[in-house]
Amino acid sequence: MADRLQVFPSRLEGMDRSAPVWVMAALALALLILLPLGWLAYVSVSSEGSLTLAHYRKVFMDPRLQKALWNTVILAFWVGLASLAIGVPMAWLSARTNLPGKRLIRGLMMASFVTPPFLGAFAWVMLAGPNAGFLNKLYRNLTGAEEPLVNIFSMSGLIFVVAIYTFPYVFIMIANTLDLIASDLEEAASILGAGRLQVALTITIPMVAPAILSGFILAVLQALALFGSPAILALPAGFHTITTQIWALFHYPPKTEMAAAFSIPLLLATALLLLLQKKLLGRRGYASVGGKGGQRREIPLGFWRYPALLGCLAVMACSIFLPYGILAKAALSRAWAQPMTWENFTLANFWFTFFEYSSTRLAIVNTLELGIMTACVGAGLVALLAYITNRKIIPGHQILGFLALAPVVIPGVVLAVGLFIAYTRPPLLLYGTLGILFVAYLTKEMPVGYSQSDATFRGIHPELEEAGRILGAGRLRVLREITAPLALSGIIATWCFIFIGVIRELSASIILFTPNTKVMSVVIFDLKEEGQFGAIAVLGLFMLAVTFAIVVLMQSLLGRDFLGAKE
Repeated sequence: MADRLQVFPSRLEGMDRSAPVWVMAALALALLILLPLGWLAYVSVSSEGSLTLAHYRKVFMDPRLQKALWNTVILAFWVGLASLAIGVPMAWLSARTNLPGKRLIRGLMMASFVTPPFLGAFAWVMLAGPNAGFLNKLYRNLTGAEEPLVNIFSMSGLIFVVAIYTFPYVFIMIANTLDLIASDLEEAASILGAGRLQVALTITIPMVAPAILSGFILAVLQALALFGSPAILALPAGFHTITTQIWALFHYPPKTEMAAAFSIPLLLATALLLLLQKKLLGRRGYASVGGKGGQRREIPLGFWRYPALLGCLAVMACSIFLPYGILAKAALSRAWAQPMTWENFTLANFWFTFFEYSSTRLAIVNTLELGIMTACVGAGLVALLAYITNRKIIPGHQILGFLALAPVVIPGVVLAVGLFIAYTRPPLLLYGTLGILFVAYLTKEMPVGYSQSDATFRGIHPELEEAGRILGAGRLRVLREITAPLALSGIIATWCFIFIGVIRELSASIILFTPNTKVMSVVIFDLKEEGQFGAIAVLGLFMLAVTFAIVVLMQSLLGRDFLGAKE
């Protein structure tokens, strides 16, 4: 008996005492992803306890919902093409030529990338509204015309606004791809007499064709998932997209079964598109041509250097200069549509926004609290998950990697529907609390955080950990004292990416908020309904200031430019 008692502790000592940590992280991930999606699928096919397809028949037979579906297809397709038309030439100019001011262009691209699309849509309402829009008033004054130059409340206006905040995804993908390809083939074609345009069309573009098609799919995915821009521009124009129609189904009384049935096709479409994109990127034919070791020589633009720069700056004016300028004007004006004179100048909008409007201060507190909490918990959770999958610690680690990236195919509105269904019933009654928004943000930002953490741990060789294990340290101690310090910069980047994502999130928040759990994006949306454009501008600029402060902090701490800007 004594011998058995002595053997039992020795077996305990041989066990991995860190196992509960890995298991808890895996269970938390499974709960975050599978619970809302499971309820979403179940409710879409259930009626009074029995299975049925009646909700799907009702969805696809409803002319209004059919029209919303068709509008979404049109929007996504043209946004994809427009994003390629803008992003591919700018990426080529930035990565392959002697374009002046390339660092400036990439810095502006970061500003465009982190600008919330719904805030850009608000700005373009003030710029190109058919009646009081700044550009239309300027056009009428110069030409004497009665009709507006542009009407932002139209399908073409919506495509334009969505595209100018979506093309940075294409730019980043193409520019990073071009940075990996050596210029040997391009130089050979030039020596054989091919012109610059011919070289680009016959050599460069075919080499990056998979990335171009992948960028198109990514732009389409962004357009499919957006709620804010369609809600601001499409609804006043009298038409819906899928996301705004799902939101409308939640107006009292909420039609959760219909919303679930309408959400599933959108979820399947985004999943299929992402799978196609992954297959395309997995077959990159240019990998054997170049690589990091190859030399990349700049193509001289000659006379076209400065016209090309002006073209790039004109694009950035549409996404950065004009929107930020009109927001600043509205924030400092008594009447935003009137000329900026001394009589029209005021700081009252700041006082009203921060001290008189009842929802603002609570929304700011809620947003920052949720941002900090989600970033801290999210950075820790995705770091554990990435560590588990990279080191293959538990069986089924591949499934964890798949689940961590799965939310990238779930549009925010669809996720919100699933969370609403899952957390408005026992045992997890979270609706009406900040908890449900925290779960939504944590789930939605999981793929970004996991991708960053996965890349970080891939760069840390496991031999360092093995040395610590040989010296007697447990896996958790090795992770805390060896791996975590080496991964610190990546973990900080993950924290910042998640925080920025929370600050600018609207699509899930608009369904899950209650009067006591409003966040800044929802308050901006409410202010638009009240016509308080000065307050929108103030709160929007505050949101941008917080976002850019985080970006600057991230780059100063980590000492790198996340869009790959070069000196």
